[in-house]
Amino acid sequence: MKIDEIELRLIEVPYRAPFKTSFGEDAEKHAIIVTVRSEGVEGYGEGVMDPFPMYREETIPGAMHLLRNAFGPELLANGCDHPSELTARWSGWRGNPMAKTALELAVWDCYARQQGVPLRTLLGGDRTEIPVGASLGMNPVEKTVESVTQHVEQGYKRVKLKIEPGWDVELLAAVRAVHPDIELTVDANSAYTLDMLPLLRQIDEFGLHYIEQPLHWDDLVDHAALAKELRTELCLDETLTSPARVKAALDLGACTVVNIKVGRVGGLQSVREIHDLCVARGVPMWCGGMLETGIGRAHNIHLATMPGFVFPGDTASASRTYARDITEQQLETTDGIMPVPEGPGIGVTLDRAFVDEVTQSVDVVR
Repeated sequence: MKIDEIELRLIEVPYRAPFKTSFGEDAEKHAIIVTVRSEGVEGYGEGVMDPFPMYREETIPGAMHLLRNAFGPELLANGCDHPSELTARWSGWRGNPMAKTALELAVWDCYARQQGVPLRTLLGGDRTEIPVGASLGMNPVEKTVESVTQHVEQGYKRVKLKIEPGWDVELLAAVRAVHPDIELTVDANSAYTLDMLPLLRQIDEFGLHYIEQPLHWDDLVDHAALAKELRTELCLDETLTSPARVKAALDLGACTVVNIKVGRVGGLQSVREIHDLCVARGVPMWCGGMLETGIGRAHNIHLATMPGFVFPGDTASASRTYARDITEQQLETTDGIMPVPEGPGIGVTLDRAFVDEVTQSVDVVR
């Protein structure tokens, strides 16, 4: 596979409403959209790093530097026989999984389009639709309960609430008073510490499916200790950055549920390795989200068709996040079910007029 050129496009797309978590509030999505061109065929990837190191340590400026000066030139110089080989080839540059993923995704998409097959076929997925859940940001309690009710009525298969100390027990009590039996999870985004065990035990009483990333964003040991103290299963997110890291978490007992975010773990080849590990151990997986545009969302939908993804993921309707998305195809659920985009590759194409409107800069690496 010969790569002719790589386009790096920085975009800024407004959210339908600000999204608040324990580490801040955002009103718009900043993303790198990568286009790989090979023998007349284009493939697309999305970088999910932030302008500042809030979720993990990667940033958009750092990723752009590496894509322009390291990963991009290496790919142009050597091409690839199959996208699966890129993870190993780029291992000499340590870390930076989100930057690597942005380019690797575009290569996978381009390769699948050249082969005339959906991306899910290359990944071993055979489903044509997937169950999805909704992730709700922090809002006043009454508004949150109303939002939960709305999403339950729309058929979403799981509701996830963002929490932090002081914004947890009262919220959960209010939601459970109205919805005692729905599949409910919480995501703390690392807002708690192990010495808050009494508070975490209160959260443990609300019949949650799992608690996501309660402790430090890079911790395994304290999570393993916490898991022994709670009945509710623990799911890790920020901490899981590679197949080796997932194996270590499972070996230590730091989690029994695995959240996969393709950018965080370093690309689709890493997802395949983690998937096989979790299936072998009987560990349930689900696909997390980073409020992606239609490009990243389509990749997530395809990877979630793999058999190890057994819990509803975060790939909900794009219209919940954006008044207008950057793809021509509308990625929308019906009764909590997301259809897999049809056609070769990820099955979506860019709405070029709108993309031009929201573009901040464009670099082409040849």
